[in-house]
Amino acid sequence: MKYISILALITLLTSCGTRFQSKEFTQEGRFTKGIEGPATDYEGNIYAVNFKEQGTIGKVTPMGESSVFVTLPNGSIGNGIRFGEQHQMFVADYVNHNILEIDLRSKNISIFAHEPTANQPNDLAISPDKTIYASDPNWAENTGKLWKVTKEKGFELLEKNMGTTNGIEVSPDGEKLYVNESVQRKIWVYDILADGSINNKTELISFADFGLDGMRCDPDGNLYVCRYDKGTVIVLSPTGVVLKEYQLKGQKPSNLTFSNDYKKVYVTLADKGNIEVIHL
Repeated sequence: MKYISILALITLLTSCGTRFQSKEFTQEGRFTKGIEGPATDYEGNIYAVNFKEQGTIGKVTPMGESSVFVTLPNGSIGNGIRFGEQHQMFVADYVNHNILEIDLRSKNISIFAHEPTANQPNDLAISPDKTIYASDPNWAENTGKLWKVTKEKGFELLEKNMGTTNGIEVSPDGEKLYVNESVQRKIWVYDILADGSINNKTELISFADFGLDGMRCDPDGNLYVCRYDKGTVIVLSPTGVVLKEYQLKGQKPSNLTFSNDYKKVYVTLADKGNIEVIHL
């Protein structure tokens, strides 16, 4: 009969479980409770909105050192952040109904697209061909819209009368668009067509409790989803099978981003005003 060591047993039980612990990456309270939209630039710096005060974007180095990167003009307040080209940052401005474009080198801020009929542009996703997709919730009515955004045509409405649209992501191959509804606790998946439009809407998964917020795909197409008020990040396969769940210190994860080598996940926490890191 073979005996297993205590260390090996602990390792085995840990690998079989669903919960993995995060660590604090930035000091609690450095960001406001509006912390959102983290994104990682080509040098490994992490950006998130509302550093110290609303209407700013904070920059956090790979070592965890944080500072104000820019203050948005005209009373704008950002939410989701994504990168296009190497020095090109896009920010969803939910106050002035814009997608803003920021040059990382010059810090010049311009309006990439504006849509007065949008509720409040929230989270962003970018396909391999650089098409932007934006969620657009109406929190007061628990409804939402879904937009395609390009420089040439601006905002193009893809769907209205959805649930409270929030987290959004494109699969690594550019063939699928994932959108979640926070209040309804559902994640939908669409086929992306050659012209950037979508069809074949299918329910990927639904949850019985807690909210949903920001989402990101890893290179294998697995979907990492913030479980707001549950204090976890859940990992789903491309077909909606639950693979793991990471336990956070905070309870209100609002969004996440990967390190460039995909060995870490950085998660923004609205209740703590900071960023936590999960080592994969």
